Amino acid sequence: MRSIIRLTPFLPIAVAVAPSLASAATVLNLLALANTVLNALIGLLITLAIVAVFWGIARYLFANGQDMKSAGLRSAMYGVGAIFIMVSIWGIIRLLQSTFGVTSTDAVVPKGIQINAGGF
Repeated sequence: MRSIIRLTPFLPIAVAVAPSLASAATVLNLLALANTVLNALIGLLITLAIVAVFWGIARYLFANGQDMKSAGLRSAMYGVGAIFIMVSIWGIIRLLQSTFGVTSTDAVVPKGIQINAGGF
């Protein structure tokens, strides 16, 4: 039973790699899937941070006591901080992409070894 519990964290990795091992998908297909999931997750997290800001502002404006006002202000500040961090990381990634000439649609694949067969 304990060995099953220890192997449980590796189950998502095994499920993600299984199609590649069965030649049903390539590594680039798996990376494209991961890119799609991460882009959707980033949008969802930014949306949740914006909702947290507005929720904190609403709690601050409609609070009865000082404790509720400080909790609302703290919630709004955490939301602003989360938005700042996410957008900053997003900007740093875009800066690195433009610096190194990597676009979001091009795969970074190393070139294979070129063998000149006619030289012998």
